[in-house]
Order: sequence, then structure tokens, then C-alpha cells
Amino acid sequence: MELNLTGKTALVCGSTAGIGKATALELAQLGAQIVLLARNPEKLEQTLRELPRDFDEKHDSMAVDFSDTAGFETAIAALAQKHQFHILINNTGGPAAGPAFEADPAQYAAAFAQHLLCNQILVQAVVPGMKKAHFGRIVNVISTSVKQPIENLGVSNTIRGAVANWSKTLSVELGPFGITVNNVLPGFTATDRLEDIVNSAAKRMNKTPQQARDFMTSVVPARRFAEAQEIAYGIAFLCSPSAGYINGINLPIDGGRTKSL
Repeated sequence: MELNLTGKTALVCGSTAGIGKATALELAQLGAQIVLLARNPEKLEQTLRELPRDFDEKHDSMAVDFSDTAGFETAIAALAQKHQFHILINNTGGPAAGPAFEADPAQYAAAFAQHLLCNQILVQAVVPGMKKAHFGRIVNVISTSVKQPIENLGVSNTIRGAVANWSKTLSVELGPFGITVNNVLPGFTATDRLEDIVNSAAKRMNKTPQQARDFMTSVVPARRFAEAQEIAYGIAFLCSPSAGYINGINLPIDGGRTKSL
């Protein structure tokens, strides 16, 4: 099985913590040159120092604000002039918890811009280089809510579904150029984002955070939360040369929690 990514350049979003950082480290381990994308310059520098350089890769980073769509587009256009990307990992922190009915329309608009519009900007910037190389891997890190909505994540459920359908459409359009577009759907994963969800669930259920955590793990057949690296392994495989015929799928990595097929 061919997993070596030497000679490939990967743009990894949200790459200073959690799943994004684990993915950047794993892709670098497989030989890819990594360009980190996130908001915090200090965390970017720290992550940049942690990336392995076993194949003399020249890793890079850029600090951007995903909430500033116009500024984001300008920054990404400049980045695409500097690098030819073969791999794009779309990964952004999810919207705040809360019922769909109670969310302000502005919350939906902001989430749509931060997720789908920024993803579109990224794809339009990197795909010309992928077409030229006749090799491209686009992986969107979304959520199992694409298959089964999660209670009290109304805005997130809505936006994740939009991104999944956008992705499926792109997979059809870009497949003829050697570019695959797939979604990874993480289940409960031990990240800062999950701690926010645990605390929100505890308040909603009038339980302690530990009781909420115990309940959440009880509905996972594996009876535990995932580690971020376990999600990164699935993402890395989809980015590999061996995954060239896997296109347009939603891949849950959730310990078996999602009940739908």
C-alpha cells in the first residue's frame, strides 16, 4: 500500500490544535511538506517547530482570520501563488452549541461564511495546481451530524450538512482531473471543542461534567472518546496515493456511535 507523500504539499486548516494539528503531524511524517493555516501566530510557530523534517521538507505557515471572508480570500490567493498544493484539509472549529430554533439568523450566516464560503475560497485557490499535477486530495473534516443530527448543535448540524452536499458535488466535478473530495466525520474526539460540548451537555442535563462525559461514552460502542491522532490516520489514508479510487464519501470515525449506514 502506497502511503508515501514525499513531493506533495499539504495545506492544513485549523492546524495548531486537535484534529488539525494531529493531521499536520501525520502528513509530515509521511513525507509531505506542510503549510499550516490558523488564527494564532504564536501557536502556528510552535506547531511549525514540532513538524518532523525527515525528508528535508520546507514547512510553512500563515495566520488568517476565517471570520473575515474578504481578508481571507486575499491571503489565500497570495499563498496559492507561493505554493502548489496537492492536498487540502478543510478543518475549522464548529459553531457554538444551542438549539436550532433559538439561534439568531446572524449565527447561521456567520457559520456559513466561516465554513462553506472559506472552503470554497480555498478550493478555488488550490484546484488549478492540483489539475496541473493531475493529483489532488481534498478532505473536509465535518461531523457525524451529517448522517445523524446531534442534539443541541442546531447551527452546526445545519452547516455541516451544507458542506457535505457541497463536497459531494465537487467530487463529481473534480474526479476527472485526478482529484478526490471526501469527508471525514469524527465522533466524540478528545479535543478542547469536545470539552465545550461536555460542559454544555452537563448544564442541559443538570449533571456534573464527569457524569455527562460518562453518558456520552456509554453511547459509543468502543466505550471511549477518540484520540485526535486516530482521526488523523483516516484523513492521511484518504490523502495517500492508495486512496485514488475513493471519492465522494462520508467516512465516520466514531467508534461505531452513528446508527445509520
